Amino acid sequence: MNYDVIVIGAGPGGYIAAIRASQLGFKTAVIEKESLGGICLNWGCIPTKALLKSAQVFEYAKHASDYGVVLQNPTADFGGMVKRSRGVADKMSKGVQFLMKKNKIDVIMGYGKIKSKGQVEVTAADNKTTVYECKHIIIATGGRARTLPNLPIDGKKIIGYREAMVLPEQPKSLIVVGSGAIGVEFAYFYNSIGTKVTIVEFMPRIVPVEDEDISKELEKSFKKQGMTIMTNASVESVDTSGAGVKAKVKTATGEVILEADMVLSAVGVVANLENIGLEAVGVKSEKGRILVDGYCQTNVPGIYAIGDVLPTQALAHVASKEAIVCAEFIAYQEKKHDHKPEPLDYGNIPGCTYCTPEIASAGLTEKAAKEAGYEIKVGKFPFVASGKAAAAGNTEGFVKVIYDAKYGEWLGTHMIGTNVTEIIAETVLGRKLETTYKEVLNSVHPHPTMSEAVKEATAAAYGEATDI
Repeated sequence: MNYDVIVIGAGPGGYIAAIRASQLGFKTAVIEKESLGGICLNWGCIPTKALLKSAQVFEYAKHASDYGVVLQNPTADFGGMVKRSRGVADKMSKGVQFLMKKNKIDVIMGYGKIKSKGQVEVTAADNKTTVYECKHIIIATGGRARTLPNLPIDGKKIIGYREAMVLPEQPKSLIVVGSGAIGVEFAYFYNSIGTKVTIVEFMPRIVPVEDEDISKELEKSFKKQGMTIMTNASVESVDTSGAGVKAKVKTATGEVILEADMVLSAVGVVANLENIGLEAVGVKSEKGRILVDGYCQTNVPGIYAIGDVLPTQALAHVASKEAIVCAEFIAYQEKKHDHKPEPLDYGNIPGCTYCTPEIASAGLTEKAAKEAGYEIKVGKFPFVASGKAAAAGNTEGFVKVIYDAKYGEWLGTHMIGTNVTEIIAETVLGRKLETTYKEVLNSVHPHPTMSEAVKEATAAAYGEATDI
């Protein structure tokens, strides 16, 4: 069959690209080897949030008496939590199936590979191959868990995020290697339901991409929750010969042996670039990522790439926006869209981590702002001073804002606390509109809410705070 656009991969980049291409009048197909929705809907963003919600409900139940509610000995049903998580993921994947039908997109199940320019070969589950012709190919093959040579995932005692979501039974102890979003989310989940958790992080602080104040606050919180945190540490080897695991960990002061039921490797993501035909057509890549321009075009005309295969942030919302930019640029070239889309501003992408307390950030950290040469004004508002946080019983954390002292430009926001992932969008929109601190202060924020902490932190930056 001939298509205008073929998308390889049906994750949050691929399926959005297919939908937008179809909306713009292209005959479109999407190729997927596993499940519609990709890793995000089936094994990442969505099911992990379901597990985290179960953990939070359990936490509330354990502390119900703090709210004047009496519950008798609540217990965590690990199997029930996993079952609910899988149910949420399945429902979302079925939703993508509906969207494919609604938008008249052909779904081709199988392994997609670029055969030549304008040709995609699909190998089905029965090993039967079919070649499809098209004018435009969008690569959206996503990523997978990175593995370290000294930490090979066996799926039983050394696990990755997929196994961590569907373990047959709850481990009594767990070593989490890596403290990015995946690592700290699973660390929180398992610790909250009673697993003894140790985090091992190679860098000097946990969540190392975040502002330093955020890292300090999360470490303090996690230690209070009972976790063991080891920074400037690396797992040198793991012995799986016994009943559990023995991990040899190198620290600044020497080597230690950690014992646990299993190890979770959460050391990042690598792109799925192997065996998808890049070499056959000469698509350029560097350091394991495909090189593209601002419209997601590769060096080969008619071939595009979006999502985790690019050197940009490996986030679902980034992939989805790249998908729209890509589809609209193809349509602009084909005179089906009246203007060029606006390329992404990768300096204004929100990052969210859904452990408790949550983390949300956008823009420059304090350190990055100083290194960029800005003279800055910094304001912080602690949630302990928030009426809404006090009423909710969640006073942990703060909002930190960074402004350029010369022009009042909003350089960045960094939050840690309950539901902060829901209020970071104000910063993203404000920065997009080139808002200064004055507009933030002159915009009436509702009271009592967690979101008014953004305005309060801004007031603090300029010496105008009235509530701290």
